[in-house]
Amino acid sequence: MDKFIEAVGGAAPAIVIVALVLIAILIFTKPIRFILKLLLNTLIGFVALILINKFGASLGISLGVNWINAAVVGVLGIPGLALLLVLKWLMVI
Repeated sequence: MDKFIEAVGGAAPAIVIVALVLIAILIFTKPIRFILKLLLNTLIGFVALILINKFGASLGISLGVNWINAAVVGVLGIPGLALLLVLKWLMVI
């Protein structure tokens, strides 16, 4: 039994470090995933705004290509794009 305690005692710092790393990964996985998803959606929104300005010009549809509009479209998706178009139609923005 004494040899077992000595063997585990030498590995105790490594076990604690591994456990702390695993806990940190579990704690920070969701926030990092959320931030990356938000950035990806914002980039997709930015591209959607550029496409609307390029191809919507013949229909008289245009929106400003900026980070605020891209963030609205990125967070809200297609409904955000529709919201911006309705606000533009109502001449609010």
